[in-house]
Amino acid sequence: MPDRTYTAAEVDAALVALVEPGRLAHAEEVVTHAAPTLQRVLGDALAEGGWFAGGDDAEIARVSGERDERERARLVSTLLAEQTRLGMFVGVAVGFELAHELARAPVSDKAPPDDSAPQANPISTEEH
Repeated sequence: MPDRTYTAAEVDAALVALVEPGRLAHAEEVVTHAAPTLQRVLGDALAEGGWFAGGDDAEIARVSGERDERERARLVSTLLAEQTRLGMFVGVAVGFELAHELARAPVSDKAPPDDSAPQANPISTEEH
């Protein structure tokens, strides 16, 4: 399957669709199931991209050293918001690539369930 590119209008329309009630229920199931691996992949992607390397430690030291309690609280809040945004952006990129990998995977590559193992809640591939 060739990689697909998306127009800004397609992305905008998809984002509007995502806010429909219940739309993210299946995605939440998948993410809950994959959380440990996703956490490792996100950490690797953040490290590989150098998102929090070096400068982040210096910023933490600067912020924590602020003497004024209100200013320190404001700086910590700002730093947390910036780190959250970066994690979210990289997380979206990881999710985007995960979706591409899932779309490329032939159905025959999916292993049948192991009847000897206890059955967990299966993750349906049906659309919600």
